[in-house]
Amino acid sequence: MNSYPSLTDLLGLCKLKVVSLILLTAIVGMLLAVPYLPNLFIVCLASIGISLAAMSAAVFNHVVDEKIDIQMSRTDRRPLPQGKVTRGQALVWGAFLGIVGIALLIVFVNLLTAMLTLISLIGYAVFYTMYLKRATPQNIVIGGAAGAAPPVLGWTAVAGSNGIEYALLLFLIVFIWTPPHFWALAIHRSEEYKKAEIPMLPVTHGLEFTRVQILLYTVLLFLVTLLPFLTGMSGLIYLICAVSLGALFLGYSVKIFREPENPKIAFKTFKYSINYLMVLFVGLLIDHYLLMNFGVAA
Repeated sequence: MNSYPSLTDLLGLCKLKVVSLILLTAIVGMLLAVPYLPNLFIVCLASIGISLAAMSAAVFNHVVDEKIDIQMSRTDRRPLPQGKVTRGQALVWGAFLGIVGIALLIVFVNLLTAMLTLISLIGYAVFYTMYLKRATPQNIVIGGAAGAAPPVLGWTAVAGSNGIEYALLLFLIVFIWTPPHFWALAIHRSEEYKKAEIPMLPVTHGLEFTRVQILLYTVLLFLVTLLPFLTGMSGLIYLICAVSLGALFLGYSVKIFREPENPKIAFKTFKYSINYLMVLFVGLLIDHYLLMNFGVAA
């Protein structure tokens, strides 16, 4: 192994695909926080700070889960299991990303956003990864709070605590989305989680119980996504988007429940759930900013 890891290997610890989804929800939070285009300098610096903090949390997650990652085909090609990065190098890299990210938020954005971002980082990297993931099958439900924070972070970066109740609606959407999203993957990889002795719901309560939970949470998600429209936060464009996407998600969940012998449907549901959240938040953005200015979404 080389003395110094490559930038590619260091970035391989950062879960960039996950961070890109986090960044999207944070930026949408920023743009929804005000009825006009916010200060682009703040948007850029807040986006960088939040992204670096998310990357830092991902690196620490890799460090803590190294032994688990070696046992799972989904993760055994990561830089740490492959020996391309040492634990010490990963810890330094993760600390560097976190310190720079939080510092940017303190200096250029505001203290509230920096504090909430730090709490989210610690919640995911320490509380979830080191304790919850190994302690309870409700790990995803409880730990989902850290992953649901980015829209709130984006909101506070631009508007502080003003209108924070609307930001909490965005938090609630991501929070309820997380269990059916991840449990679909957990069904697909249930044997690997069992081998690694991680108490994911399919391992502790069985596949049938998990399928029921996915369906129930998806129904709840469908209802929760109506709240931005019902509270006047968003208009008809968003409503159409939420109902259409939610109906498709429900269709996948029903299929998981009714076709337990179908080995591919769980992974298809997992992949759809990612696109679901992306398009839903883009729909929020279009409704609020691009179309509402012309009176279309009102």
